[in-house]
Amino acid sequence: MNVPFLDNATPEQIDLAAEANMVTHMSWVQRHTAGMRVIQDDELTVVDSGLASDTFSYICRARLYEDSLPRRIAQAIGHFNTVQRPFSWWVGPADRPDDLGQSLIEAGLEPAESEVAMVADLATLNATDLTPHGLRIERATTPKHIRNFGNTLAALMTPSEETVIRFYEAAAPLLSASDAPMWLYVGYLEPVATAELTASGGVAGLYNISTLELHRHKGIGSALTLRPLLDARTEGFKMGILQAAADGLGVYTRLGFRATGQFTEYQLPAPFD
Repeated sequence: MNVPFLDNATPEQIDLAAEANMVTHMSWVQRHTAGMRVIQDDELTVVDSGLASDTFSYICRARLYEDSLPRRIAQAIGHFNTVQRPFSWWVGPADRPDDLGQSLIEAGLEPAESEVAMVADLATLNATDLTPHGLRIERATTPKHIRNFGNTLAALMTPSEETVIRFYEAAAPLLSASDAPMWLYVGYLEPVATAELTASGGVAGLYNISTLELHRHKGIGSALTLRPLLDARTEGFKMGILQAAADGLGVYTRLGFRATGQFTEYQLPAPFD
C-alpha cells in the first residue's frame, strides 16, 4: 500500500503529489497491457493506449527546459501524428515551464477544457447520505464487475464510447488484482454511476465521478465521491485530491474540498480529418 501523505504538506508538495497520482491514473494500465505503451523520461510522459480515442492517451508531467522546449513538444505531438491516434495534453500546477500552455498553443494545440485542482483533509470530510434513493455502491473487484464499470462509464458518455468498453475489458485482469492502485466503484439502482480512486503519490485521487443524466441532482454523485474516500481513510490515507469540472464544484466543496490550482487539457483542433 502507498505510504500516506504527510501532515502539514506545502502547496508545492500537494501539487507534486496530485501530479504523481494523476500519472498513475493515466498510465498504470497502459504500462502493463499488451498493445499499449508508456514513453517516459525525466522531462515528459507520453501514454499511448493504442485506441482510437483521446480518453486513454495523454501527454503529461512536463519538466521541459527552454532550450529543448520546441523540440520536445514537436516530438511528443509527432508520436501521435505518426500513429494517427488522438490524444490530450494535460497541464497542471506542477508542470514546467510555467508558460507551457502558451507554447502548446504556438505548436498548434488548443485549450479544450479546464478543471479546478482540489484537495481535502480526509479526517474532516463532511458527511452525506451514502444510500440516496436506495443507491447501493459496490467496489468492482472481479473482471466481470470491472467490465460492468466500463460498460456503465461508456453509457455515461455522449456519444457512448466503444473504446471505453474495450479498455476495461483489456484492463480487467490487472484491475482485479488485490494490489492494483486503481479502485473502481459502481453505483446501482440499476448501474447509474461510477467512481475511481487511485491510491498513489501518497494521496487518494478521485476520477471518473459520473452519474447518468436521469439520476443527477439526487445526491448520487456526492455518495460516489465520499464512499471511496472513506475507504481510503480506513487504509490510512490522509489527503484526497481531484480535478473538478464546473458542474461538480458545489458537490466537492460541500464535502470539504478546497481549490488549489487548475488543470487544462489541450488538443489538436481537428485531428486526422
